[in-house]
Amino acid sequence: MVVTDHNSPSSSPVRITVSSSGAFRNVGLTSPVRRASISNSPLSGGEIKRLSGGRRGSGNGVGGGGRYLSMSKEEGDEYVAYTVQIPPTPEHHFMSNSVTSPEYGKIHGNPNENRIKDTVFTGGFNSETRAHARRMKSVEEMVASKSKLLCQVDGCDEKLLDKSSKSQCECGFRICNECYLDYCSSRAGVCPGCKEPFREAGEEEDEDDYQPIMSEEKDTVNPLRKNRGGIKLENNFSLVRSFKAPNQEFDHTRWLFETNGTYGFGNAVWPREGCHRGGADNYESQPMFNDRRNRPLTRKVGISAAIISPYRLLIVFRLVALSLFLTWRILHPNQEAVWLWLMSVICEVWFAFSWLLDQLPKLCPVTRSTDLSVLKERFEPTTNNPKGLSDLPGIDIFVSTADADKEPPLVTANTILSILAVDYPVDKVACYLSDDGGSLVTFEALAEAASFASTWVPFCRKHEIEPRNPEAYFSQKGDPLKNKRRVDFVRERRRVKREYDEFKVRINALPETIRRRSDACNAREELIAKKKQMELGGSSSESVKVPKATWMSDGNTWHGTWFSGEEDHSRGNHAGIIQLMLVPPGPECTYKTENDPEDLIDSRNVDTRLPMLVYVSREKRPEFDHNKKAGAMNALVRASAIMSNGSFILNLDCDHYIYNSLALKEGMCFMLDRGGDKICYVQFPQRFEGIDPSDRYANHNTVFFDVSMRALDGLQGPMYVGTGCIFRRIALYGFSPPRATEHHGWFGGKKIKFSLRRMKKNKSDDDAEMILPIVDDRNNSEEDDELKQALIPERFGDSTYLIDSIAVAEFGGRLIHELRGKGSHGRPSGSLAVQREPIDRAAIEEAIKVVTCFYEDKTEWGKRVGWIYGSITEDVVTGYRMHNRGWRSVYCVTKRDAFRGTAPINLTDRLIQVLRWATGSVEIFFSRNNALFASRRMKFLQRIAYFNVGMYPFTSIFLLAYCVLPALSLFSGKFIVQSLNVTFLVLLLAITVTLSMLALLEVKWSKITLHDWWRNEQFWLIGGTSAHPVAVVQGLLKVIAGIDISFTLTSKPAAADDGEDEFAELYEFRFTMLMIPPVTIILMNVAAIAVGVFRTMYSPFPEWSKLLGGVFFSFWVLSHLYPFAKGLMGRKGKISTIVYLWSMLICIVVSLIFLYIHPPDGSRSQNFKFP
Repeated sequence: MVVTDHNSPSSSPVRITVSSSGAFRNVGLTSPVRRASISNSPLSGGEIKRLSGGRRGSGNGVGGGGRYLSMSKEEGDEYVAYTVQIPPTPEHHFMSNSVTSPEYGKIHGNPNENRIKDTVFTGGFNSETRAHARRMKSVEEMVASKSKLLCQVDGCDEKLLDKSSKSQCECGFRICNECYLDYCSSRAGVCPGCKEPFREAGEEEDEDDYQPIMSEEKDTVNPLRKNRGGIKLENNFSLVRSFKAPNQEFDHTRWLFETNGTYGFGNAVWPREGCHRGGADNYESQPMFNDRRNRPLTRKVGISAAIISPYRLLIVFRLVALSLFLTWRILHPNQEAVWLWLMSVICEVWFAFSWLLDQLPKLCPVTRSTDLSVLKERFEPTTNNPKGLSDLPGIDIFVSTADADKEPPLVTANTILSILAVDYPVDKVACYLSDDGGSLVTFEALAEAASFASTWVPFCRKHEIEPRNPEAYFSQKGDPLKNKRRVDFVRERRRVKREYDEFKVRINALPETIRRRSDACNAREELIAKKKQMELGGSSSESVKVPKATWMSDGNTWHGTWFSGEEDHSRGNHAGIIQLMLVPPGPECTYKTENDPEDLIDSRNVDTRLPMLVYVSREKRPEFDHNKKAGAMNALVRASAIMSNGSFILNLDCDHYIYNSLALKEGMCFMLDRGGDKICYVQFPQRFEGIDPSDRYANHNTVFFDVSMRALDGLQGPMYVGTGCIFRRIALYGFSPPRATEHHGWFGGKKIKFSLRRMKKNKSDDDAEMILPIVDDRNNSEEDDELKQALIPERFGDSTYLIDSIAVAEFGGRLIHELRGKGSHGRPSGSLAVQREPIDRAAIEEAIKVVTCFYEDKTEWGKRVGWIYGSITEDVVTGYRMHNRGWRSVYCVTKRDAFRGTAPINLTDRLIQVLRWATGSVEIFFSRNNALFASRRMKFLQRIAYFNVGMYPFTSIFLLAYCVLPALSLFSGKFIVQSLNVTFLVLLLAITVTLSMLALLEVKWSKITLHDWWRNEQFWLIGGTSAHPVAVVQGLLKVIAGIDISFTLTSKPAAADDGEDEFAELYEFRFTMLMIPPVTIILMNVAAIAVGVFRTMYSPFPEWSKLLGGVFFSFWVLSHLYPFAKGLMGRKGKISTIVYLWSMLICIVVSLIFLYIHPPDGSRSQNFKFP
């Protein structure tokens, strides 16, 4: 299956041949194993057939153990030359004339019918895989391969050239004499196999020979014509040497001297337009400055020095001021109130340490931009792309949902519709919905969305609709006619809007519709059961026990969760389900030839294809740990590897939809640009809709997404935040990057760069590098051993489909040759412009197998491979593991928001959300994922950022004490310092001023507002006094006592109907124990201010300085807690009775304890008695 040339010149780059010959038909782009096919028809009668044979074993099929990637490497050179045979894909089969002939079709049928669609596949623990559809006769695929003595050019059956001829290409492509002459004369001498100029095997390039002019698709750089003046070609132009030998040195000084020229257009080599030398026939054309090889896909822009330099200087100034302030505080204790002084100093030292951890990673913020025009020229079908297919890699999009009650199906359906309408090659997109609840409501909502997509997606493509979420689009308050030029837009928009309204009604009515249908079917089953009982001689008065099933619309029982929660059909106990809602589209655009009057839009000039859409519900059993969202994501990774095997993965929450249809292309610019093979994921910022205009509880979180994340982008990359992230699939598999850098010495100042091309054998199995090797035919035994070591079942499981798909996914994620880095393997341009392999019954059987609850047993899924288990915040841990291996990530901030979602605006839901995040951070701190144990491949400042993630909840302990200190100071009449010394005030002023100036500069370079910054400060104190202390306690209980804390799913708000208040949820009050500490702090500080004022006013010796200091800090605390107090009052300004009761009880207890410690007469021996 592999063609390897050992005689290729050392200067030759990697060349991959895309072959459509029959000898390689069985090698798939998504899986190299031959798959058996069956034909089927849509499920209409509800007939259920059991698939014979159960699960396919690892030995079935042809090619499962064969190698399908090969290379040949010349000694002493970093480049490799190899040939990879890419197979036909499901939509375009490269068949010989015998297969496509009418006689073959009459005998064997249409091979395109061998696709499983409209069929539900189920399976699981102690059960066989079942296909709930009517089986038809299978069609045998006949592939007629050409003889090795015939020409390999399509449509030609002539004999080959004589082997002694020097005209045959070194790649081994078989070509006859006539075809060779035709390609040399009309196609610039380019071999149809390797797409490079014809050269005999072993032929060396002559630097003095003039090479023919090639197109942009070739790997050679076009030299300018040789002048008659006699200047040697090697001195004519700095890039005149072949691109295949980029490491050869060039003497620029000598070149300038010999040509008497200067750099750039218009010099001795590049004369301006109209100038010529050496005769009238030797005009030199203007060079192509916009050559795709010279234009980067992305650009990194640092922050202006006028902003970043003062910003860094202020950090140093504030650090010095903090050091002086803390030194003065330690050296000047308050002898009158040592306890008050000691508490305040401890808290201030911790706050300084916490500020330093938060500020250091912000030293190197950057901004990035992309160039989509270069991406289009390089990868999209153009005049230079003879195949007319996109060369972009495939993307699998994961959408996760778990509860149809808390996550409305309409929200999920709108997210799916925005994905199906994304601006990316249709045949390269596959969407997977993970329904962890196994709900029939979600299943039928997805089916409705797939049906409505046939109208919505062409409408979006025709009129360039943005956003492509129908709910968001039709809810826009702007002018819908802006920038619309088609005269039929208004009419078609009105039709689509009406269709969407009906779609919403059907989705919203699904729960009630399914319940009524199930009740009717269950009543019918009871009547049938009673009739059978009476026929057997039973009494009609005896009750008949019939399970209360949930019924599908086709008359079959649902295989997932039932409303009644029967055995094997409850939320945590049901079979695995896979349903292919939309089959993979063909590679070529599909247009309607006639306008059907029943169609809502005229789609004659619009591509009507829809991306692949799959419903997946993994198996759940009570005796297995399913690992929440991380387990669901890993199940999708395995299932998608078998069904579509996109080289990149985008994961979204069910309420985060694609707001910018070009978002995927912008993210791929970073993955496919020079150096992109070291990027493990591209993280997009989260943007939210439905937030109140004042952003009372800092739901937008702009300081984190626009300041902290952008600063991390200047280090090793931003953290993974759980949604809106494009992953490289092999990075999720736990493989190391092709190149890495280790940081040694103090603060990682010494860097050691190295290439990771082979697995390290001197380490233990747990620490061994997972490097994907390329099989070399010259040393099969050693490389085969490495391959087996890297892809053993102990890591990925026993699915041969899954293991075989890894190398294919790695190849699809490679950079093209001219952009690859040192020590990395590349791919030629156009190698991904092929069709995907069809999805058949065997593939879905294997997909069912890998989503079973027992598949991960004794594997490394969740430990090293996929999303990492063991933490509530599995997203942060997963990103940390990738950075720890040497990968880097990128933060992509687009001009138009890439994704938008919803966030809880209710105070209770917001506090519970923050509690979950903080608890996960505490788990990280007490685990092996603590950044203190990071490898040397992680940068020093990146370590500090990850260490701060685990440390920040512990700040709440000191924050609680510091918020109580002003009240204790006013109650006792003492202050944290003995007197308001001038030095104390100056240092305090310096700290405050530098903090304010840092905030202004952060606002300047991050383009946030002061309002956003202030809201973030307020909620930092609200969360630090409510959710974070509880998170610390829960984390300690889990670590010490092993008590696992479970969290409920955050409810996703549905869109408000017309006439309803959009922010009604903001004013809802639901009491939680998390509210007790902040309420207590508010009441204590208010009471303390009153007590302090009255004491000072009526004291014979008033100490106004101490009163002023205590009141200032109390107002500081109250101003931060103002949004919290406003949330307690609700819409009408009323506070719940339970809040008063708890607050009064706590205040009474605190007051009694204080009076016991400090009696009114100052005597500690007096016994306190109630009046």
